[in-house]
Amino acid sequence: MTFFMFGKYTGEAMEGISARRTDAVRDQIEKLGGTIQGMYALLGQHDLVLIVELPTMTDAMKAAVALGRETGISFCTAPAVPVAEFDNLMTEPA
Repeated sequence: MTFFMFGKYTGEAMEGISARRTDAVRDQIEKLGGTIQGMYALLGQHDLVLIVELPTMTDAMKAAVALGRETGISFCTAPAVPVAEFDNLMTEPA
């Protein structure tokens, strides 16, 4: 399953920005059986977004909590479905 994890830095989290912490984030996602498809710094409402593949919704919830504890970054996590798959889901009979 694909998830977008939108992160917001706290003041403390800003001080910890480093390549080492980025590697720790990647390690945590991999421990949960996932992979990071992309990581982007943002301007605006969110400070960063991780695009991750994780096996289950439970794994995504565990990742958000674990990363928050480890980094001080709060995450808002949303499942994502490719538009073509969404279109098919919406046109199938209930």
